[in-house]
Amino acid sequence: MTDTQPATADVVVIGGGLMGRASAWRLAAAGLDVVVVGGETAAAASTVAAGMLAPVTETTFTEEVLLGLNLASMQRYPSFAAEVEQASGLPSGLRAGPTLSIAYDADDAARLATLAAYLGRLGLESSRLTSREARTIEPLLAPTVRAGLLVPGDASCDNRQLLAALTAAGERVGVRAAAGFVHHVASAADRVTGVVLADGTSVSAPTVVLANGAWAGQVTGIPPVPVRPVKGQILRLDPGRFPQPGVVVRAFTRGTEIYLVPRDGGREVVVGATVEELGFDRRVTAGGVYELLRDARLAIPMSTEYVLAEASVGYRPGTPDNAPILGRGVLEGLVLATGHHRNGVLLTPITADVVAELVLHDRVLDVAAPFGPERFDRKRIDRERIDRGRVDPVAAGHREEDRRC
Repeated sequence: MTDTQPATADVVVIGGGLMGRASAWRLAAAGLDVVVVGGETAAAASTVAAGMLAPVTETTFTEEVLLGLNLASMQRYPSFAAEVEQASGLPSGLRAGPTLSIAYDADDAARLATLAAYLGRLGLESSRLTSREARTIEPLLAPTVRAGLLVPGDASCDNRQLLAALTAAGERVGVRAAAGFVHHVASAADRVTGVVLADGTSVSAPTVVLANGAWAGQVTGIPPVPVRPVKGQILRLDPGRFPQPGVVVRAFTRGTEIYLVPRDGGREVVVGATVEELGFDRRVTAGGVYELLRDARLAIPMSTEYVLAEASVGYRPGTPDNAPILGRGVLEGLVLATGHHRNGVLLTPITADVVAELVLHDRVLDVAAPFGPERFDRKRIDRERIDRGRVDPVAAGHREEDRRC
């Protein structure tokens, strides 16, 4: 912390990524004195991610409750982006859709057809395409592509631009930054009193927002937060004088998945990403880069002509059910906003709103109610009772199913 940095604040936000910066900006704009302790940003998902805003394209069969939260955040994005740009004077990075999913071979096409049918049952807008129709929308696609699925409502966002804009917007309304890592959340009589940094310095505050992504589980002084780092290797390609895709392309290629996300201005195509349960492993591996480039070539052969501008590693904050943790902590004054896994950029607007409602009005938005940290305690209690033979596992399963519906 700098010499001019006061040791007190109304709110300390742990984490300088999208969640932390968006929340800090909202709270400071409402008149609170906010300090952000940034932690490690180089490998945070906020700076490494591709920035897909794909609540429909990335829908899975087991995450329908999460779909509601994703769609609510997507609906907020246009106004959120416009507000960020006005508040910061910088571009938000938002880029309109559509997103085009494609299938490389017959098995991939069957998988894509299953997804299309599922989206139809949910009432989500998408259009199935032949190979010819898909290549009309994106001429750079390989001629061997079997089928496509167009999702007009999905989009993308340059997360690095958004992070810079949120940081500037926060600074304009008085958000202050403290360098370093939060080691410990201090408390007294079951309420937070501030934070202690790794270097021993402290910031006193009656409210603490835990928004440090994959590092949330390392903070002491609070019950363990069930967040783990999920490693992802990701590439940034420079098209140079060659054309780049005009839309976001998500490809099923021989049973694997890959996405290519173009940036405005033809300056970059982001290709990602591996999913590796290796903890905080910083290595960019030959195998990871090879697989990403191989699958990118299957989808868009032109990508082999691009320059490999960057290969990096980031850490998605994963939770046991792959959904975020949004809500009050067990200590009074503690707010949790972490565990966004692969949806962090998408969920930035709704997360900032959830945090603001909790801190300013002590209310939980209805759409965020299923994602409180207490859900893990309920699951743990059910498991313990089953183990002791006190609960019928079938009945417990029905209760769990009821909570997901």
